[in-house]
Amino acid sequence: MSLKRTFPTTAAVRYDRALNKSLKLNPPPPQLVVPHFSSCWPAENVAFLEQYRDRLVGIGAAEAVINQHRLPMAGHVLGLNLKPHDQLDLQTDLDKAVCFIEARPTSKSWQNNCRHSLTWFRRFVKVQRGWVIRDHASFGDMSRLQAGLPKWLIEQLTKYLHIRQANWRPSRLAQMTTQFWHRSSRIWRWLFAETDIQAPQDVTRDHLFAFIDEQLVAGYKVATINLHLHTFQGTLHFLQEQGMAVPQAVLTLPGLKKPHALPRFLTETQVVALKTDLDQQVGQAGTVAATRNAYLDRAMFYLLWQSGMRVSELEDLQQADVDLEAGVVLIRAAKGLKDRSVYLTKRVTEAIQDYLAVRGPALTDHLFIYRHKPLSKDLVRNRIKAAGKRTGVKVTPHMLRHTFTTQLVNAGAKITTIQALLGHVRLNTTMTYARVHDKTVVHDFLQAMAQIEGEQDAILEPKPVTEKAIALLNKLEHDDLTDEQQQILAELRRCLAQSTTTNQN
Repeated sequence: MSLKRTFPTTAAVRYDRALNKSLKLNPPPPQLVVPHFSSCWPAENVAFLEQYRDRLVGIGAAEAVINQHRLPMAGHVLGLNLKPHDQLDLQTDLDKAVCFIEARPTSKSWQNNCRHSLTWFRRFVKVQRGWVIRDHASFGDMSRLQAGLPKWLIEQLTKYLHIRQANWRPSRLAQMTTQFWHRSSRIWRWLFAETDIQAPQDVTRDHLFAFIDEQLVAGYKVATINLHLHTFQGTLHFLQEQGMAVPQAVLTLPGLKKPHALPRFLTETQVVALKTDLDQQVGQAGTVAATRNAYLDRAMFYLLWQSGMRVSELEDLQQADVDLEAGVVLIRAAKGLKDRSVYLTKRVTEAIQDYLAVRGPALTDHLFIYRHKPLSKDLVRNRIKAAGKRTGVKVTPHMLRHTFTTQLVNAGAKITTIQALLGHVRLNTTMTYARVHDKTVVHDFLQAMAQIEGEQDAILEPKPVTEKAIALLNKLEHDDLTDEQQQILAELRRCLAQSTTTNQN
């Protein structure tokens, strides 16, 4: 089958298609002002929308979110205001897009998502105008996560954030920053809303017990509650380093006891089912796009499963870091900004080579691309989960990492070797990823018991009698021996003879 070269769809063309589909499905009332298609826009606005999409892709936004919410709302603003983007009024002109959405027969949740998308576009416009400092970590509106916090605490948490950012991967700054504010402010927001504290020194254990009880009643998992508690204690340690008084009793409060959870890994049968399905997808692909996507899915699956790579590492992987001939992949700036190498089996190498043959052009040197753009973590998860759904196997990229670790353990690989392959600093972290199969436990038990029983039998078993021992007794026999000595020799011969008979039986 010949592979016809295709070209990426521009952001403006994609918006025009979305607008045309929307107007056909839900014709607007006659009095409603509708956005113009991109052919009527100023040329700089068409380029501006493309820059906006590139920005969203660059920070790892999910493709579905970009196409369904972010891009259409930005297009509505530009289509309802036919003037250069640098002349847009960020209040009145953006409100026109809100009015257009509210006048359509859409759900309340859809409208809320559209308003949130306008917040993203407003932020992007401000960055482009130089009104705010452009940095990956600050993209997005964190005001909702800072609501209710005093100014002094926001300033201190911001300092703490900048310190933490030093160990974050550049491609994860936006996501990690949002997680930071969500987790670090969680208990603080509750304290300032539910109690009368004014400073860190006012926090008591009873406050935290009340928070924990409320979370348990609300149905939150133990792991989630402990995460918020330990993160809160981390902020307290930082405030203490800044010279603030912090109660020691709060710092030493242990978390809830967690149930012993076994790592989630795939069985051999499940792995075979996924491999078979992905091979079938390659064979059944009938178009250029389907063929490329099938090879992409198979290569991602094999690399995640047989290298233990994190999904973020796969997402950022560059072609220059993959040496297929040597079978080595260099992972740069992994978790904790540490470099490490992983190794490729013949099967993985062939899967990557098959994919590269149909990869096509791209805007970057990323190994894996989708529609000519780098992958996003959500895309990787969704495509792996789709394979699992077709086969009835619940699977995620991280479960493939667990599977890789567990299979190495059961194959007899040294745990320190597995630690290096996974990029773990602590050996205990590696052990939580691996579970020894029951059949391996049984095999090791029986092998050990056979050795123990053999050693015990060796101790209890009489030593074979040699002819040399009997010859020595004969030398002791003389005519001048006393009757008592003659009786001792006779008894020794009888014991030796009895022992020899026992061994022969």
